Amino acid sequence: MATAAARSLLCVHFPTQISPAEGESASLRAFAKSLPSHGLSAVPHSCKSVTNRRSSGANGSSSRRRQPVMAAAGDGATTKKCRITLLPGDGIGPEIMAVAVRLLKALGDLEGITFEFQEALVGGAAIDEFGVPLPESTLATCRDSDAVLLAAIGGYKWDTLPADLRPERGLLGLRAGLGAFANLRPATVFPQLIEASSLKREVVEGVDIMVVRELTGGIYFGQPKGFGQDAEGNRTGFNTMIYAVPEIDRIARVGFEAARKRSGRLCSVEKSNVLEVSQLWRERVTAIGAEEYPDVELSHMYVDNAAMQLIRNPRQFDTIVTGNIFGDILSDEASMLTGSIGMLPSASIGSDGPGIYEPVHGSAPDIAGQDKANPMAQVLSAAMMLRYGLNLPRGADLLEAAVMSALESGYRTGDIASPGTEVIGCSKMSDVLLEKLHEAHAKLS
Repeated sequence: MATAAARSLLCVHFPTQISPAEGESASLRAFAKSLPSHGLSAVPHSCKSVTNRRSSGANGSSSRRRQPVMAAAGDGATTKKCRITLLPGDGIGPEIMAVAVRLLKALGDLEGITFEFQEALVGGAAIDEFGVPLPESTLATCRDSDAVLLAAIGGYKWDTLPADLRPERGLLGLRAGLGAFANLRPATVFPQLIEASSLKREVVEGVDIMVVRELTGGIYFGQPKGFGQDAEGNRTGFNTMIYAVPEIDRIARVGFEAARKRSGRLCSVEKSNVLEVSQLWRERVTAIGAEEYPDVELSHMYVDNAAMQLIRNPRQFDTIVTGNIFGDILSDEASMLTGSIGMLPSASIGSDGPGIYEPVHGSAPDIAGQDKANPMAQVLSAAMMLRYGLNLPRGADLLEAAVMSALESGYRTGDIASPGTEVIGCSKMSDVLLEKLHEAHAKLS
């Protein structure tokens, strides 16, 4: 099974309900019961379950009992057929996606799971092919899937394009098109990588933070926006930071549910001392807490102070809920407490439609094609997809165990290297992870 550190990072009390199949381990059952249930669904299009019913009950009739997801293929075993849209994107994206797909295919063979992969273009790759960062065909393909696995978007090549045609617009459009309004990004320090953090051990040891970020509102999407001219004739640029009550309420509930299943502490981050939109945010988060979550300890913090406190004393935080632009900045800051952004996955979910699972890191065009990329965050994103998007907790355990075993064995890519470890490239790490996956499966069989 995955180590405690892996489970701390990836079993992140995700705010959706997981229903464990009969026969699953007690630990999985206990974890599933601990998950909040608030109406959000990361499994809107359940993978098709196909049960081999050649085995019969005592009376000779076919058994109708639901078989465990983790059962080996064979008589009476439940198999699953899952359709996954792959978005390799740009830069190192295709390299790290290839590693994740290789492991998923191997996992499918080991566990009797059929993964149907369909690939589509997004970001710079889509611009080169179609002239837009998010083609309608890509969005349609994503909607017609059980989950979306994304690698990375962007690169220097497209930096000079008009803002509405840059690769990042593809990601924003994808989130909006799939209704993925909540982004959950864990920032948990791996014991094996604690020395890789730029902060002192005594500051980061034991850090376990969940940042819940609103994704589809705020200043990135607010209208009006554009360019204009002031009264003196000076050229101006402007954006609108706006939130409606329903947008605030739904992300607040995600934050409260996540906090309730963690330590019961939620910190709402805003800038209500100067922004009216933040004053409404604080008002609604306070009301939701008082009316629906009196058991959760709620605190408020201005975003500038939160940015400082994340460096000064990160262990004071457990769950943070915040708006789009503040969450964009703070979640990146929190991720660097861990030592490398190359190790962290994320999930973006909505009330319906498939979830989007992607690494926190960017496309790293400076090392693309050089076999230097770290594929671990992509693999861990695939694990999050299995656990929360496809209801395959055993498969997630196996991928997480493979990553942790590779770290325990001293293998590192360049971004997480430290004295006494073996530095390898992306392709070699793929081989190591595949070997560790088979080892983990053998231990559980």
